[in-house]
Amino acid sequence: MFDIGVSELGVIGVVALVVLGPERLPRVARTVGNLIGRAQRYMADVKSEVNRQMDLEELRSMKASVEESVRQIQTSVADNVGQIHDEFDAAWREATSGLHGDADTSADALPAGPQPYLGDAPSARRTRRQPPAVPVWYRRQSRVRRHALSAAARAARQTRRG
Repeated sequence: MFDIGVSELGVIGVVALVVLGPERLPRVARTVGNLIGRAQRYMADVKSEVNRQMDLEELRSMKASVEESVRQIQTSVADNVGQIHDEFDAAWREATSGLHGDADTSADALPAGPQPYLGDAPSARRTRRQPPAVPVWYRRQSRVRRHALSAAARAARQTRRG
């Protein structure tokens, strides 16, 4: 920071001792030390912020180059897939031309591709609800409860009966 040697620091210390006196010198030295420490921390923060900004710019440029390479790969893959699809269609038409009994190789003769699953047929579905496994008369006779009752509900039920 400053080119101050040991001899210059000694001269500054003697002058400060004479000017400030032995009572105030320790307090002033402590305050100066705190201020120098704050300045050093501030400079370190500024330096780290500049380094972060430089790294951020570097990452942004790297991101842009990666995105560009991804776009190039996507276009090349799409071109290759289209070419393979065209070749497959031509081979399919050639292979299936003799199966249909006619020489028509139009795209209408090709199957439309996989058909979507539409679920079970309506005739296979159950249309009415299954009866419960235990008849209602048996549940009433054996007092099988389907729901638990709270103490207040049991008391209310007893008062209605009695």
